Amino acid sequence: MKSIWRGQLLETMTMQTHALKPLFPVALALLITGCAVGPSYQRPSTPEVIAYKEAGDWVTAQPADALERGPWWQLFNDPVLHELAARVEVSNQNVAAAVAAYAQARALVAEQRGALFPSVTLSGGASRSGNGGGTGSVNTNTTNGNRTSGNYQASLGAAWEPDVWGRLQSVANGAATTAEASAADLATAKLSAQGELAVNYLSLRQQDAQKALLASTLAGYARALEITQNRYNAGIAAKTDVLQAQTQLANAQADQASVQRTRAQLEHAIAVLVGQAPGNFTLAVAPDWKATVPTIPVGVPSTLLQRRPDIAAAERRMASANQQIGVAKAAYYPSLSLNASVGSAASRVADLFSAPAALWSLGLSAAQVLFKGGALDARLDGATAAYDQTVARYRQVVLSAFQNVEDQLSAARVLQIQQALRAQASSAADQVEQQVLNRYRSGQVSYSEVITAQTTALNARRALVQATADRQTTAVALIQSLGGGWTP
Repeated sequence: MKSIWRGQLLETMTMQTHALKPLFPVALALLITGCAVGPSYQRPSTPEVIAYKEAGDWVTAQPADALERGPWWQLFNDPVLHELAARVEVSNQNVAAAVAAYAQARALVAEQRGALFPSVTLSGGASRSGNGGGTGSVNTNTTNGNRTSGNYQASLGAAWEPDVWGRLQSVANGAATTAEASAADLATAKLSAQGELAVNYLSLRQQDAQKALLASTLAGYARALEITQNRYNAGIAAKTDVLQAQTQLANAQADQASVQRTRAQLEHAIAVLVGQAPGNFTLAVAPDWKATVPTIPVGVPSTLLQRRPDIAAAERRMASANQQIGVAKAAYYPSLSLNASVGSAASRVADLFSAPAALWSLGLSAAQVLFKGGALDARLDGATAAYDQTVARYRQVVLSAFQNVEDQLSAARVLQIQQALRAQASSAADQVEQQVLNRYRSGQVSYSEVITAQTTALNARRALVQATADRQTTAVALIQSLGGGWTP
């Protein structure tokens, strides 16, 4: 029976095809003359920068957007940092949210592109009806005097809206550019999380260095207190010398406790960045750790527009807003649709597959908005204003990117000079501390001068450690400002 019905269905579809022939030229004309009414997209101009003002004789490179950024954190030569940064891409929840947002954007692209193709539907139904029956009526389908009848239907339909004015294509293109912006957001989220991890990790190692420095200083303060106590016991020094030495030692111990607190907070932050609970995460002290400040190529300013993912995201959102102008303009033109269906209807299932039960329909419809109270004009004005807004945001992102690079280049150059000066100051302060302590032992100076020399020396040592850490974190910030790392 099914084969009979298929034959009848093919016959009916053939009849329908012949009936559709007068509409074929119309549909073909629609496809040929169809055109997008939206404005063509052109990237707006941005400030032209030939070279970075703060670069000076900084090492240059020629990076490109297609060049693999690579694991830039390897520039710091730290295997622990390398292992942690790799975990960020897998376990960080902000990155996971960005991955899901990108997947959602891609699904929306597929959905919008599906509107460009015809839709085909299959439907069927069956119903039974009856009444109490009347005298004189004859019906073979009777039960206890009740008359019943059946109705069965099956149909195959198709509908298609030709994209004459490019509205559907503009919607699909807008979704595609939004998905590209989401991909750039994902890259931004990864770069941000990895940069934050690197800064926190390097700061933690700096706290370890501060703690080791204070431990060594505490040992020296303890020896100075012992010397002062012995001199006091011998009646050579005053009680105030002992009290000053005790105060100095206690303050240094308090500083050590503060360093430990800061280290714990940084460790907790790193745990969250790699997707772990702080209670289950521990970073051991690395006694042989050495601070490395990598050399970073800056490239030419024009490549910044290609490498920075936040700039790419802003530019793609601008292109998407441009597509929405086309969607708004297409609303001024008539919408066209083609519809066709083939099926059958009968009172019995057996008759459903017979030729007399076959039904078919086809049609071409058009609709044009004649009056909508200015809503279409308002929608177009809103789409144009939204595009202008994205243009302004794009240019602002570009300007901020140039500012970030200039700031970090300036900071890197100044911090390099400062580190050399801090090293000189620390070396000189260490010598002064030792000489003053020796003179105190020989009774040439008071203990207040020892306290002053010790405080100056400790501050100089801690400033040197901080200067090195600042250079490292500035290097991370410069890498982020330039859009990522480089591989040869």
